[in-house]
Amino acid sequence: MPPTETLITCEHADNGIPPEYEYLFEAANSVLESHRGFDPGTEELGIRLASTLDTEPIICRISRLLIEANRSLHHPRLFSSYTRGLPEMERQKIIDRYYLPHRHHVERSVKQRTIRGAFVLHISVHSFTPILDGEVRNADVSFLYDPRRPREKEIATEWKKQILRMNPQLRVRFNYPYLGIADGLTTHLRRMYSPGEYAGLEIEINQRFPLGAPQEWKEVQETVIESLVRLLPDLPPND
Repeated sequence: MPPTETLITCEHADNGIPPEYEYLFEAANSVLESHRGFDPGTEELGIRLASTLDTEPIICRISRLLIEANRSLHHPRLFSSYTRGLPEMERQKIIDRYYLPHRHHVERSVKQRTIRGAFVLHISVHSFTPILDGEVRNADVSFLYDPRRPREKEIATEWKKQILRMNPQLRVRFNYPYLGIADGLTTHLRRMYSPGEYAGLEIEINQRFPLGAPQEWKEVQETVIESLVRLLPDLPPND
């Protein structure tokens, strides 16, 4: 069985806007600071996960309102309402300068690991707003994966078990509030690598933790990190 190497990425870690595009967001400070602008808590958790696993996280610090790093180039929401109306040349410049560097960095990292003969466990760190369009999201932690790839399902199932052993009060769900097969970076990489080479899981954290009491947020992070540490030595066999 090939060794497992873990890759940690954050696609929505910050709400940064490059100076040359600040004029587009002059009246959008509140939106940039909201869940529409970035995923609160993901950079902190991503860095702590990577540090514990002795790997370098790959972090995109450009706001999803400039360009959506977790969407494919053909996706209709690649650009937001703030940038969609820019001339084609300007949109291509944003793709070249701010989208492709992150995507290519992740692709290279996966390729390097597979060349070494490793099985890649890619954990893409995200967070979700507790309430969207008046609907309360009924989860604290969720794992998004492709149900057609048994190893991803097995890893998610075992990770959930480890989390609940440590904190039975946490509500842990699968493929909620989004589907793991929706357009995204992990979906893109699944097309490039077989189930025997790559497993991509998105972990989704309820933003009520990073935006809430610091001690509770610290405890949730420690549970997520320690549960993964406990899981890794006993990963299901890679058939």
